[in-house]
Amino acid sequence: MALTLESKKRIVAEVAEVAASAHSAVSAEYRGLRVEDMTNLRGKARETGVYLRVVKNTLTRRAVKDTEFECLSPELIGPLVLAFSREDPGSAARLFNEFGKENVSLKVRSIAIGGQLFDASELGRLASLPTRDQAISMLMAVMKAPVETFVRTLAEPHAKLVRTVAAIRDQKQSAG
Repeated sequence: MALTLESKKRIVAEVAEVAASAHSAVSAEYRGLRVEDMTNLRGKARETGVYLRVVKNTLTRRAVKDTEFECLSPELIGPLVLAFSREDPGSAARLFNEFGKENVSLKVRSIAIGGQLFDASELGRLASLPTRDQAISMLMAVMKAPVETFVRTLAEPHAKLVRTVAAIRDQKQSAG
């Protein structure tokens, strides 16, 4: 079924809106994937907050024009599925990385983040980025460590005095 001009405009507008607010994009060739595998991939994408779409390459070029994902345009060749990370930069990469372990038919072609195009070999690095919650907890741990050390240092003279008095008490009780 051919797309009408209005439906093409809607698709371009939808993808452009997502691309304008996305953190990163990953394109992958889906040739050889079964329908049920693609359905599973779409379900996992919804769960993780990843926008996943199969769009004609010419429409995708128009949608990403004047966004930081315009660098993907030369790589848009063949049957591709696009994944845009909306919540954190690594979510689309994690999705394809995990899904690719089970389905060798899915081949990542390119990655775009921050206006730069990366090779598919960088998928593991992007997938290993912490999520927003993980990054915040790591930051809080780093911020909290000096305060904890300071409090322990302040409390140590009192604790040492208590231990010394307790040792003297124990020594007198055992002697007497």
